Amino acid sequence: MTLLLLVQCLALFHVVLATTFFKETFDPTWESRWVHSSAKSDFGTFKRTAGKAYGDEEKDQGIQTSQDARFYAISAKAPAPFSNEGKTLVVQFSVKHEQNIDCGGGYLKILPDTKLAKFDGESKYYVMFGPDICGMTKKIHLIFHYKGQNLLWKKQPSCESDTLTHVYTLVLKPDNTYEVLVDNVKKESGKLEDDWDFLKPKTIPDPSDKKPADWEDNAQIPDPEDKKPSDWDSEPENVPDPDATQPEDWDEEEDGKWEPPMVSNPKYKGEWKPKMIPNPNYKGVWKAKEIDNPEYEADDTLYLFKDMEAVGFDLWQVKSGTIFDNIIVTDSVAEAKEFYDETTGATKAGEVAMNNKLEEEKRKKEEEERKKSESAKDDDKDDKDDDDDDDDGDDGGDDDKDDDKDEEPKEDL
Repeated sequence: MTLLLLVQCLALFHVVLATTFFKETFDPTWESRWVHSSAKSDFGTFKRTAGKAYGDEEKDQGIQTSQDARFYAISAKAPAPFSNEGKTLVVQFSVKHEQNIDCGGGYLKILPDTKLAKFDGESKYYVMFGPDICGMTKKIHLIFHYKGQNLLWKKQPSCESDTLTHVYTLVLKPDNTYEVLVDNVKKESGKLEDDWDFLKPKTIPDPSDKKPADWEDNAQIPDPEDKKPSDWDSEPENVPDPDATQPEDWDEEEDGKWEPPMVSNPKYKGEWKPKMIPNPNYKGVWKAKEIDNPEYEADDTLYLFKDMEAVGFDLWQVKSGTIFDNIIVTDSVAEAKEFYDETTGATKAGEVAMNNKLEEEKRKKEEEERKKSESAKDDDKDDKDDDDDDDDGDDGGDDDKDDDKDEEPKEDL
């Protein structure tokens, strides 16, 4: 009990010491903090909603893309500029692709000092993080800005693509390592230097190193002992078609002597080649020896961004409907976890239950409509059959009239 109490006190201590740089749950006053960009006149707009399925209608309110085939740009200032120097940086937010997205982004950007009204895809950013879906591509983006370049992640972990809420968490550590979590489960981790091209490689192939003239880099060679069989070339590649016959109207005087067309000879063996055997002198693929790269410069501050001031969503979506919520930027993993537990973690089960209920209702409705459609088709078929029967009866009546006409009594002469 004493040990458990100590652990709880330490966890509370870390949370108390944590610094929250930015937090947003999109309460009814959200528009006083967020700015729709006017950099372009046709940017899509966001609306506040909990969506179709939710665990708590008020807690689950977020902002949703509301217009199809639009770019979106919206951003908000942090209460004060912040830095992650010597600290862990945690970026966390939730994404719900309620529209069953086919093509569009769902990522958040961490920005330097930015004119929010002019924020767009050309604006500088430090971190871009979140899901990106288009066709078969379903991946998590994680891009870092470094010395004027936006560096792409060498890894491409898959993102969630269903219609439920999912929480994406980035943990960037001062030892130049990182973790990415989805719904509080670790998805990826590693070293910044290994997984992005921040730095020049430590070593390079020696440009003065040359492959020896006697280097054998062919894994297999023709068997010198293998000989071509004496009857190998006994069959030609093409032979006259044995099933062809001379046309009946063939005239040798006019058409010349008839010859059957040529067809591939099934007995032809092709060009003979000796069988391949392992090369006893094979040394592998030659590579120049590695030497220290004179252009390599170590950097212990790859993780560092000194003047972060805002967050923003800069997106393109073909089909709108994505809901973003519960953003937190902090220096504490424990605080981010606690925030998750208070928000998405507290309402997720209710959302899943409501979503399952809606899906079942949808399934039943579609089944009823299918049955009605089939029943209507059957009724149409019965009506058509009845019409055909009536037509047959009418034809018989006309014949009877003709017979009666033929049998009218003749006048006496």
